[in-house]
Amino acid sequence: MTTPESTRSRRVRIEVDLSHSPERLDRYLADRPEIDLTRSRIQTLIADGLVTVNGEIVPKNHRVRGGEAVAVTIPPPTGPHLDGEDIPLDIVYEDEHLVVVNKPAGMVTHPAPGSHRGTLVNAMIHHLGSLPEGGGTDRPGIVHRLDKNTSGLLVVARSEDTHRALQKAVRERLVKRTYLALVCGNMASKEGSIELPIGRSRRDRKRMTVSGRGRAALTHYTRRDRFRSYDLLEVKLHTGRTHQIRVHFSYRGHPVFGDPDYGGRHKWLRGMFGPERPLARRLLETMDRQALHASRLEFVHPVTGKTLRLTSDPPEDFRAVLALLDREGR
Repeated sequence: MTTPESTRSRRVRIEVDLSHSPERLDRYLADRPEIDLTRSRIQTLIADGLVTVNGEIVPKNHRVRGGEAVAVTIPPPTGPHLDGEDIPLDIVYEDEHLVVVNKPAGMVTHPAPGSHRGTLVNAMIHHLGSLPEGGGTDRPGIVHRLDKNTSGLLVVARSEDTHRALQKAVRERLVKRTYLALVCGNMASKEGSIELPIGRSRRDRKRMTVSGRGRAALTHYTRRDRFRSYDLLEVKLHTGRTHQIRVHFSYRGHPVFGDPDYGGRHKWLRGMFGPERPLARRLLETMDRQALHASRLEFVHPVTGKTLRLTSDPPEDFRAVLALLDREGR
């Protein structure tokens, strides 16, 4: 359990896809979301002998190949310990094994450099008293994440066994996650799939991009409503890459509305047809984030065996944007 004395290292094992092209070890690991470290930090771990390939220590310029087994030992963070904070939580489901929370937009999921307080983890520690360290001492209990400015459903494990079982279910694509997304422009078809590999941008490490060197990513969408210059989509993830929905739709020329990082805010406004700009400005004033909400979560409970189907309505700012579009955007 997470305590101020916690010093446990985090160990991550990765089986390289058989189809993966040879790639430098440090670059490969920098693109892995379960590692979530900078390339320079990974190079330090390799130099310290904390990364092995097929059980052997290798240099940072080793080129990983399909079928190899990579193991990474990540020492505990040296930054501030995690404290509980009395932050209100919208709990959708809770039992002795897990909790499903409706995360508000603006809340960071777990502590990171520059965000050591006010996170979902801080709130959960206060609510539960402690969390398992399966996700690492900096992200205890976290099974999957949502971006800071994405709202919606997120599951947190209360025990090591539950955490392992749920993460295994996520890897095997047995956890079904559905989002509501308002995208800029109108999609060519009512439903479809986007299958494009995603990797970390070499120009900006905080952003992701479609890249031939990235990992396979598959997103399916169905149109729920259509407006003059926007589509409301129901989006289902078949993989869980960082920023996957935002990157895929931006690459297709339909960024998520309000997204400042992938072209859905100022860039979208600048490129709009003149008569549509006043409404677009009002919409952007109504919602200061990307219009993305994790609305449904379905998975088999790892202990009881029952199927949990949980839903969450979009928050007030999202509903306000849709109401304005319904009145003036058709």
